[in-house]
Amino acid sequence: MGRTSDAREKILGAARALIELRGYSALGVAEICKAAGVPKGSFYYFFESKEALALAVIDEQWAVQERSWKEVLAGDAEPLLRLRRLFEVTQAAQHAGQRDCGTISGCMFGNLTLEMSNHTEAVRVRLQEIFDAQVGMIDAVVAEALLCGDVTVTDTREAARAVVAQLEGQVLLAKLYNDTQGLGVLWANCLALLGARAPGEVATGL
Repeated sequence: MGRTSDAREKILGAARALIELRGYSALGVAEICKAAGVPKGSFYYFFESKEALALAVIDEQWAVQERSWKEVLAGDAEPLLRLRRLFEVTQAAQHAGQRDCGTISGCMFGNLTLEMSNHTEAVRVRLQEIFDAQVGMIDAVVAEALLCGDVTVTDTREAARAVVAQLEGQVLLAKLYNDTQGLGVLWANCLALLGARAPGEVATGL
């Protein structure tokens, strides 16, 4: 079976890489185990099904992204500048993936939403929870900006949903065209969505 201390992580790592490259549906357990360098028995020791593995990959990916978003969106900078930083980090991550692999992988959560949400209820529910969490994190920043008088929107929750939708949509288009240049409009579009009216650096996007 291999050492239980690392077999599960090997399977998760291989599955994550393969899902990012090819999606979920085309993968088989045998292929995942071969890529992980573990026997098939190890898979079923840790995961009762391929769906259970997909959920574990999603949770692991979200744990990493959630930490990153919290680091970016926290701090003492003006709220809109922290939000701008999130877009910069997103663009940089997609560009790095393109540089390393030759193609843009996009957002795993968005990719799996398109591929699996109509077929796998457990995955659909988990992805909903993750997007709701993203909206909540951005909502908190937009609410701060509203208190500062930097935006004109009044429904910060719906504004945050629009920002997340824009972020996901632009990443999807970047994946489709294998081009990160389109991600450069995220900040200007965000300001328009929020009705930003802050002076200086926030307003000009410098």
